[in-house]
Amino acid sequence: MIFRAKANKALDRAEDPRETLDYSYQKQLELLQKVRRGVADVATSRKRLELQLAQLNKQSSTLEDQGRKALALGREDLAREALSRRAALQQQVTDLETQHQTLQGEEEKLTLAAQRLQAKVDAFRTKKETIKATYTAAQAQTRIGEAFSGISEEMGDVGMAIQRAEDKTAQLQARAGAIDELLASGALDDSSGLAKDDIQSELDRLSGGTDVELELQRMKAELAGGSSSGQQAIEGGVGQAGAQQQPQDTPHRFDKQ
Repeated sequence: MIFRAKANKALDRAEDPRETLDYSYQKQLELLQKVRRGVADVATSRKRLELQLAQLNKQSSTLEDQGRKALALGREDLAREALSRRAALQQQVTDLETQHQTLQGEEEKLTLAAQRLQAKVDAFRTKKETIKATYTAAQAQTRIGEAFSGISEEMGDVGMAIQRAEDKTAQLQARAGAIDELLASGALDDSSGLAKDDIQSELDRLSGGTDVELELQRMKAELAGGSSSGQQAIEGGVGQAGAQQQPQDTPHRFDKQ
């Protein structure tokens, strides 16, 4: 029972309803093909009986003509023989006609069965495609929902990879910061010789601040000197403009001769 339960669960997990529907449809098509071949075989037998009936009827007509000719010639014995053979042929014709009617009935039944089976196969094909489309849409919707919620296997693996990458990055950043602090404090020696001790670092900071102050004082002095020179230039320009304007204000008179 345990083995059957596990096998059933494995089969259920591996089963694809779309493949099962396609397989069922293929089997129905094969069955329909067999029914059609049966109809064709019955029709062939019926046609063969019809040919035999035509041949027997032709022989019967020939014997009847021979009997008439023999009787006309006064050969009653030949006429009786011809009629006896014709009677035997008529019995065969009767048997073949019975078989022909039977085959014709079977052919009609098989034809009707084939038509009904064809209708069922067509209906099953429509239903199959509808179920397959619905299943595919539901499967896609489920995968999209799992992807958004992060519960799918693929997204779960991606989330774990991102988490591991973030953990390693944080660990490396913490290690780099700890090494910088240890180098700055002098607890670790820099074998490259590029690192500075704390005294030199403090001196560099103070000298850098002094340079900034000196540059700031120089800029202030330049701005102050530039302002006084500009004021003098403005005043000189105004005086010259007044001196040039006075001659223009004096009107000129011209005497007319």
